[in-house]
Amino acid sequence: MKKLLLVTVIFGIACGCLRTEAQTISTQDNARFAEADLVVYVTNSGARYHVDGCSSLRSSRIPVTLADAVVSGYEACSICKPPRLRTPPPDTGRAALYRVNVEEPANSAAVELARLLRAEVIGHVDGDTVRVRIADPSDLVGVVETIRLIGVDTPETVHPRREVEAFGKEAGEFTKNRLLGKIVYLAFDWDLRDKYNRLLAYIYTGDGRCHNAEIIRAGYGHAYTNYSFHFIEEFRAIEREAREARRGLWQ
Repeated sequence: MKKLLLVTVIFGIACGCLRTEAQTISTQDNARFAEADLVVYVTNSGARYHVDGCSSLRSSRIPVTLADAVVSGYEACSICKPPRLRTPPPDTGRAALYRVNVEEPANSAAVELARLLRAEVIGHVDGDTVRVRIADPSDLVGVVETIRLIGVDTPETVHPRREVEAFGKEAGEFTKNRLLGKIVYLAFDWDLRDKYNRLLAYIYTGDGRCHNAEIIRAGYGHAYTNYSFHFIEEFRAIEREAREARRGLWQ
């Protein structure tokens, strides 16, 4: 009888310890997920995340979770000092946005295609603008987005106050034939969106080619250097080569 009582007591203590340990783990997990779900703010241009009220949010203010901000490459603002993740963000199965200004590939052909955001091109606007359906949307990118290609400008065809420019239709057809209905992969740079709220991206086709660069290479557009971007010198060099070869609009 004493042995049975002793075994019962030991078993009870062990179960209590297991329950306590399980409760501790559960509490830690809940705290980890709650921390990751805190709302912080990013801007259309910039590489830092902020708390509400930060002076850096005057021009734009996009709410995202702390986890999404961190996995997308944003760093904490040194002015407003937002919270930092004490532990790695919970694994949601969602890939981080691939930002070339963070990853710093040597050139546009050196990106890691497997890490890019997958999308389907569902609409064509003109040579440098398309509509896509995002395979894995998040707080930063929606299900359907209009994408303005980074670092390239093609002749106008749909501007409300301009006539159709020379080689505009050809540039549009080039993009339409290469992308419409296709699965593509998106990479990003410093600015995530422009003033029209269009997503700014490099579009890669399944063969690993950067469509932004291919437009310039084929002579259907020029390097758009009004704003800095990671591949600016490469795109300038591609434009010079297209000019010298008298391709497309350089004929």
